Amino acid sequence: MTTYQPTKRFVTLAVVLALVLSLLSVAYADFGPKPSVRVSFENMGEELCYGTLLSARESTGPSSAWDGVPEHARHNGVEGYGSYGLEEEIWHAFVGYEDKDGYYFLQEGWVVSDQQELAWTYYPPNPFKILLYFPETGEFMTSGIYERYAFDSYFTVDMAEVDENGLLLAEKSYRYGPEIASFFARFLLTFAVEMGIALLFGFREKKQLLLLLWVNGATQLILNVLLNIISYRSGMLAFVLSYILFELIVFAIEAVVYSVWLRRVSEKPKKVWVCVVYALVANAVSFVVGYNLALVIPSLF
Repeated sequence: MTTYQPTKRFVTLAVVLALVLSLLSVAYADFGPKPSVRVSFENMGEELCYGTLLSARESTGPSSAWDGVPEHARHNGVEGYGSYGLEEEIWHAFVGYEDKDGYYFLQEGWVVSDQQELAWTYYPPNPFKILLYFPETGEFMTSGIYERYAFDSYFTVDMAEVDENGLLLAEKSYRYGPEIASFFARFLLTFAVEMGIALLFGFREKKQLLLLLWVNGATQLILNVLLNIISYRSGMLAFVLSYILFELIVFAIEAVVYSVWLRRVSEKPKKVWVCVVYALVANAVSFVVGYNLALVIPSLF
């Protein structure tokens, strides 16, 4: 019975660290990146165009609807606001727009005709409407109501198409290709790293390698699926914290499995501490490799 006490201590330590990290992820969640909404426009033409997102609520983050107080106007004609606001004439046009559903202009807007994109990257409204303004003609174009569907939500608007009410149509256009490629790259590389370290630790028997293949394959597959889901839904900070948390859990599981089952299938069983150290080293190295790969392939964030 005393043979397995070191393993139990490792498991206890891993569980305690996992709980601490989960609390930290809640406590520091507000310090990470914020959700974003990016709208790309096709067939927009060369006419000057400004864009914004209208909000169902009067404020979101630091952005808010104008309350009628001149000093609270957010345009570049207000002293102290700086040069980041809209031109005063454009601001007045947006403020004067009356949405039929009562959505608010939050005093944020951008020239969208240059890059043919509207990017609200800090506390975007949700739900929202897309509103475009063409100052040369004084014309407005708006969309129906949309909601964010991911941490970074991408939409595409074809200016040549409108619905029966003359509203712009926005299609979800999340970039799944890079996400899928990064998932397989991270999974295959981290899996190969753990198997390579197994050989360095002297696990070369057929039954040993088969067990390691099944366990490493299953844990890395589940780990990377969960990480991609978290990246999609919650962004970079949650990805990093969850990566650390999940690796600790995987280490605890593998340390127990290897200390018991790997020794049972071995013709020449390794000592318990060797199995535990292998689980620790393999997961630590695969974490470093996987994390750095995520930085090289920024689609994960």
